[in-house]
Amino acid sequence: MSNLKETILNPILKGNPITVLILGICSSLAVTVELKGAIVMALSVTIVTGLSSYVCSLLRKTIPNRVRIIVQLVVVALMVIVVDQFLKAYSYTIEKQLSVYIGLIITNCIVMGRIEAYALGNKPLPSLLDGLANGLGYGIILVIVAFFRELFGSGTLFGVPVLSAIGYTNNGLVILPPFALILLGCIIWIQRSIQKDLQEK
Repeated sequence: MSNLKETILNPILKGNPITVLILGICSSLAVTVELKGAIVMALSVTIVTGLSSYVCSLLRKTIPNRVRIIVQLVVVALMVIVVDQFLKAYSYTIEKQLSVYIGLIITNCIVMGRIEAYALGNKPLPSLLDGLANGLGYGIILVIVAFFRELFGSGTLFGVPVLSAIGYTNNGLVILPPFALILLGCIIWIQRSIQKDLQEK
């Protein structure tokens, strides 16, 4: 039970895939201009990571080692297609907004990394939880970055004007990818200031 708790909490807190392992940086810069898009991307990656880890764990004893990467890619691609088709059916506008980034989940190093590092050596249920937790850890950072970028870049949250009432002038710099990198750097700095064990000696 304690191992399952660690599997769930570690990727969210102490071992976050973005802030600690420095994985999935590209999408955190590209899809965080608006909260709505960031949340959809976070959910998509969480679902794909969880289900891919689960399926690969189920198949782990039947996959020949020489073709394991190909099998993993096929499983991940299948999950991404399912998520993409779901978004096209129920949230077409956001799907168009995210466009290529949904498809690029296939190459997201968090997804493949969790399959290689965890799912291929553990049972299906812990692998599912590990995948979901890593996706959630990734998603939390995306939402934090998107919150500040949309609020101070466009003066809105979920497209609703928030700062216009106090006369705030939108800052175009915040919408640009370099500012997302600055925000991400600040989050990493804060986390490493709190977690002394992450600091390099």
